[in-house]
Amino acid sequence: MASPQMLKLPEVLAEIGMSRAAFYRMRARGQAPRLVKLPNGHLRVRRNDLDDWLSRLDTPAY
Repeated sequence: MASPQMLKLPEVLAEIGMSRAAFYRMRARGQAPRLVKLPNGHLRVRRNDLDDWLSRLDTPAY
């Protein structure tokens, strides 16, 4: 079984077009994709978590 792809925070921010500060504000409100803290302290986002989060945002704008 392959391990899930883990994205670095700058990769996630570039993909969603968001600043680090805006991402952390969303995270503080519980509205950002889940972060995984590695033993070395680095943060990662699982590809599946990011894709799921993006799909939940897919609501029509009227």
